[in-house]
Amino acid sequence: MPRITKEDKARNRQNIVEAAGRMFRAQGIDSVGIADLMKEAGLTHGGFYNHFASKGDLAAEVCNASFAASLGVLEQVVEEGDDPAGPPLRRVVDDYLSVAHRDAPDGGCPSASLVTDAGRHNDTIQRSYAAGVEGYLAGFAAELAREQDGEITPQQARDRAVLLLSRLVGAMVLARAVRHVRPELSDEILRTCRAHALG
Repeated sequence: MPRITKEDKARNRQNIVEAAGRMFRAQGIDSVGIADLMKEAGLTHGGFYNHFASKGDLAAEVCNASFAASLGVLEQVVEEGDDPAGPPLRRVVDDYLSVAHRDAPDGGCPSASLVTDAGRHNDTIQRSYAAGVEGYLAGFAAELAREQDGEITPQQARDRAVLLLSRLVGAMVLARAVRHVRPELSDEILRTCRAHALG
């Protein structure tokens, strides 16, 4: 039997994290079994504990990785600055509250997909989630201050960032919760919140 190299082990771990990220966001942490997760990652069930002490440890890493990727997108949009589609936060709101994001929780932002899991799980997962929320708040506050050209205080920018993130996450959670039985209501939630999220 060939030995697994350090590179193979790192690649296998990354495959587990990526598969878990998709599955946890789509189904919830508690709904995903280790056997199904490892199958999705293309690995054997028994190999899980070679990489993680527990599913909770994996969930914390998934939360960190998912927020890092999502915050990277936010940073990229902010770096691009204003464009014909509007200032960066307008574009973030439009993308976040889109039908495409609503319908693809497995690849979407963890702030809405993992919110209930974070509230139900251990401190390790909650710390990871809280760090992601703080990243969003810092990014939003900085961009709000820039877009207001220094006419608001840092505390006002922070307060507006808290409101904005709460509106985005709340709207997405509600829109997803009713999309199968009341698609018109789901669309209305997205449309209304897109129009008023920044106001």
